[in-house]
Amino acid sequence: MVNFKMGTDFKLLNRQKPDYENEIIHLIHSETDLKVLRKKLKEYHASDLADAFEQIPEEEWDRFSRILQTDEISDILEYMEPEIQARYLGKINIRKAIAIINGMESDKAADVLRKISPTKREVILELIEPEIRSSIDTIYLYGDDEIGSKMTTNFISITQGLDLRKALNEVVRQAADNDNLQIIYVRDENGMYYGAIMLKDLFVSKPGTPLEELISTNYPFVYANELIDHVIEDLKDYNADSIPVLDNDNTILGIITAQDLLEVLDEEMSEDYAKFAGLSAKEDLEETVFASSRKRLPWLLLLLFLGLMVSTVVSMFEAVVMQLTIVMAFQSLILDMAGNVGTQSLGVTIRVLMDDSLTGKQKFQLVTKEVKVGFVNGLIIGLMALVCLGVYIHLAKNYDWFQAFAISICIGCALLISMVISSLTGTFIPIFFKDIGVDPAVASGPLITTVNDMIGVVTYYGLAWIFLIQMLHF
Repeated sequence: MVNFKMGTDFKLLNRQKPDYENEIIHLIHSETDLKVLRKKLKEYHASDLADAFEQIPEEEWDRFSRILQTDEISDILEYMEPEIQARYLGKINIRKAIAIINGMESDKAADVLRKISPTKREVILELIEPEIRSSIDTIYLYGDDEIGSKMTTNFISITQGLDLRKALNEVVRQAADNDNLQIIYVRDENGMYYGAIMLKDLFVSKPGTPLEELISTNYPFVYANELIDHVIEDLKDYNADSIPVLDNDNTILGIITAQDLLEVLDEEMSEDYAKFAGLSAKEDLEETVFASSRKRLPWLLLLLFLGLMVSTVVSMFEAVVMQLTIVMAFQSLILDMAGNVGTQSLGVTIRVLMDDSLTGKQKFQLVTKEVKVGFVNGLIIGLMALVCLGVYIHLAKNYDWFQAFAISICIGCALLISMVISSLTGTFIPIFFKDIGVDPAVASGPLITTVNDMIGVVTYYGLAWIFLIQMLHF
């Protein structure tokens, strides 16, 4: 029994996930009977079909469209990037495009319509179902940086005064047109948001249970005009399947689902990564070379100026390098560690600064904590460098033990000091930018790294000049 179970577990652990994407592509190219092909494709998830769709040449998109029904294509397109959705809709006739938009979630439809030509967008908006058009128009009321632009109008709501049986009947009636069923939202007699009910609570309750007992009146919500940056942390903390989005009159306009939240987080992370790289705005494959260059050039010019300052500082220590050339071998070690520590502190600081309610005392505590972390890490790294590099310099560079460890002590101390100062700058600079109204992520990666390079150079060569040359007369 034991051997069999172990063998079975081993097989399970080594079982590889099927490559559905290539399976689908092979199926499309090899199967000639469209009815058989349609039946086989229905066995795959829409996400896998979307991945395969993105890999096939555009000239084959028409055949793919004829294989599947319109509602199936709507489901598949929802898993694609808006740019690819737009290219596809731009190639098909207007009647089919309208049918596909009618079958999509309102937020997904709004995203893809933003990407297609204004002329075709106006025609589609004029001809799609009035309910879908109304939902899209509501989403378009809000800017890309407001949470209302990310909501979907696919949700179920009931009124407060219903009894349990009528509430269940109303949920069943609306379920045919809505697939976000886990949470039912409740409106009061004036149509304003009142609370929420978990679907499972509604179904397992005994007949005659008052609906009021099932309603959670403190269920979280957000306002549609709130900035995404301001509410994203709160949305993550709630860990709910969906959260209602209200207008300023407390009327529920839509919901933010868990999937919407993941997409928002992905967009925010992509934007932050771009800023860490010194990019001022989102770039894509369709952007011209000149436009991309224009965005990056100001940062590169600033960094060029700062880099020249670093080179100038290094040139001030030419006497140290001439008298003790071995110190050049460990310059990159100091600069890399200082840059890494500064970037770590920067990442932590930007994440904390997303909370706009942060007080001055909390900011000071953040700076203090990061400096302490930099000191502890610098002490450990510095001691390791002291021992390891002392032995290395003696054995590989033929210095005597005293000289070898004198140099390694200088390196260890430089690491400790530069890592502490880098922790300070990596925390203080984004806080300063935030306080003066500048996005702290803009003061990130390249800028912090260059500043820390300067700190590392001054610290390292300054210690080498004072300790090794002035005190020990190397």
